[in-house]
Amino acid sequence: MKALIYHKKEKITLEEIPIPIIGSKDLLLKVHAAPICGTDIKIIKNGHFKIPEGEKRILGHEVGGEVVEIGKDIKKFKIGDRISLAPNIGCGYCRECISGNTQLCKDYEAIGITINGAFAEYIKISSKFIEQGNVYSFPPEISFEEASLVEMLAAVISGAESCKISYADVVLIVGVGPIGIAHTLLAKNSGAQKIIVSEISKERRTKALEFGADFVLDPKDPDFQNSLMELSYGRGPDVIIIAAPSSKAQEESVKLIARNGRINFFGGLPKGSEMININANLIHYNLITLTGTTGSNVLQYRKAAELVISKKFPVTRLVSKRYNIEDFNKAFTDANSGKFLKIVFKF
Repeated sequence: MKALIYHKKEKITLEEIPIPIIGSKDLLLKVHAAPICGTDIKIIKNGHFKIPEGEKRILGHEVGGEVVEIGKDIKKFKIGDRISLAPNIGCGYCRECISGNTQLCKDYEAIGITINGAFAEYIKISSKFIEQGNVYSFPPEISFEEASLVEMLAAVISGAESCKISYADVVLIVGVGPIGIAHTLLAKNSGAQKIIVSEISKERRTKALEFGADFVLDPKDPDFQNSLMELSYGRGPDVIIIAAPSSKAQEESVKLIARNGRINFFGGLPKGSEMININANLIHYNLITLTGTTGSNVLQYRKAAELVISKKFPVTRLVSKRYNIEDFNKAFTDANSGKFLKIVFKF
């Protein structure tokens, strides 16, 4: 089968390798859609602490595939099932795992990181994913591409749930790449009173309006803060979701948020810029709730799957381009350019 093999920083090659052999409790999927995530780009640029130097890996943790082979002990799934999955599994015994947050297990494993992932024609789904409830079967009317985008939506749900968005909230979303656009759509689905987007790129501000943002602002505009306060009745946004790797945006958020507001640091910061300065008294005296979220748990993944099945969240609108695996260099260039939303490999 064809597979994209990560060797080390800045080195990824397309190779022919054997189709995985499955065990009695495993599944073999024919991959039909595998979106590129920001995490994949980060790994190619910077490596990953879970991929030891010298070890090869097939990246890709977002997948929509078809069951083509079933281990003899598998009862729940059948040949032809449309499958996607929550990509992280835990040890199953630690406090994080038994609380349902297997993505926080210190010994977590994940497809595309510790386990070969979806940038290949076939992927083996081991018994652990099935046993921990990570594997989800979709009805025939859901396309493989829709199924492949559920994982991204699940991560967005995790961030949004930490903010408890309600009908009265003025929501500010900082950064509108694919994640920021998904947050915009989800906030609209949650009934937020007003959705404001802060984005440097003019093209992306226009795109945010197409996806339902009520107002867009340029954070470099000298009048940015005054405009934001005017749009939020002079109190500041009730919710701020920072969907961009910006230390400045994180620092400024506690100054902009309303009293009793909620802030979510959705994305991680690049290495070397992790340390930020925040006025802790603003958090204390203004009763600000500050959360960080990473990935999603299996329940949030299933919520995302049901939302996609309901057709109330148009995930395929987030796809800008589709590529064959042979065109991986162009696909990664586009994904890294900041000009597009989701880039998807189609098989």
